[in-house]
Amino acid sequence: MAIQINSQITGSIAGVDDDAWQWEARSAMWSRRVARKAASRARHQRPREPLVLSGHGVSLRIEGGALTIHNGVTHYPQKQETYRFFKGEPAIPDRIIILDGSGSVSWRGEVVCVASRSGYAANPYRVQWQRETRADENQRMKFSISTITQKIENSISTLEKSIRRTEAWNKAVELAYSTLTQLDAMRPKTISQLRALEANAAAAYFRAWKGMPIKWRGISKRPIPVEWKEVRQRTSIFHLAGNRNASHPVNAILNYAYTVLQSEIQINAVSEGYDPRIGIMHEGSDGSAAFVFDLMEPERPATDRMVLEFIKGHVFDPADFVIRSDGVCRLNPEMAQCVVGSLFGIRNKASAAFAMRR
Repeated sequence: MAIQINSQITGSIAGVDDDAWQWEARSAMWSRRVARKAASRARHQRPREPLVLSGHGVSLRIEGGALTIHNGVTHYPQKQETYRFFKGEPAIPDRIIILDGSGSVSWRGEVVCVASRSGYAANPYRVQWQRETRADENQRMKFSISTITQKIENSISTLEKSIRRTEAWNKAVELAYSTLTQLDAMRPKTISQLRALEANAAAAYFRAWKGMPIKWRGISKRPIPVEWKEVRQRTSIFHLAGNRNASHPVNAILNYAYTVLQSEIQINAVSEGYDPRIGIMHEGSDGSAAFVFDLMEPERPATDRMVLEFIKGHVFDPADFVIRSDGVCRLNPEMAQCVVGSLFGIRNKASAAFAMRR
């Protein structure tokens, strides 16, 4: 069993009783939605999807030879869920995700695999390929150009399938095709030139998102920031931290989505014997998963498409999000479970990222 932990800190919930009641109602609604999806999967196939835990009081421990798991609590009143799995049980999850959770893990016995930023069991031949490809400038550029070409092709698909036609959309598609032509005919000589082309195309791509309306309910009693009524720029107002500390709900959802994608690809990379820290296009620093970032690039547009469809398919409530005391936007943990559950549909795409290697 692999244990995958995606942990982000959610701010405290403060407000009047009505706000607390609304938080409880929305948490329960998202929890029921996750349960219905799980029940539907169970009727058609043996469940092998990850078990997603969230909230306060999460615990994992071995009791009487069984893995006993207590899910966390996200709202009051809520009955704490308990799961118990025995060795060889068919329904045991293939991995466990702790999302916005706090609690304890007490594990007696052998851990088969712990997936984290630093853990891996590398295959020396594949690591050698990583090092040689990075050291050979021609091979490095070939790999990198192929990676960005796939990303832009997939971005065009997302634009065509999920973004409404506007002047910004026209410019984004035009620039994407122009960039593909440059990658094929002119072929950048350095990684810096390649990243500059990709950055321009990405900026136009995200500008095409701007103005897409977000559906809300209950905002007459619980106002939201004006900019939350539609999709805005991808960058956060907390620019010193990059896009990590989102100030907008869509960016907060994207951050969760990209974190799940990164974890999925890193697990695949580790299982196939690659060193996630030896990037080919990306530079690694402080043990960062540079090779995983390489493999993520072509898959980001598919993740974007899932997020866009999730946004278009739901009517949100102010209680679905939390504004921390520092202004950072975070998701209701129960809704985050729903987002994460939707993302596992791209697992096969994440695995396909390895087709570009070697």
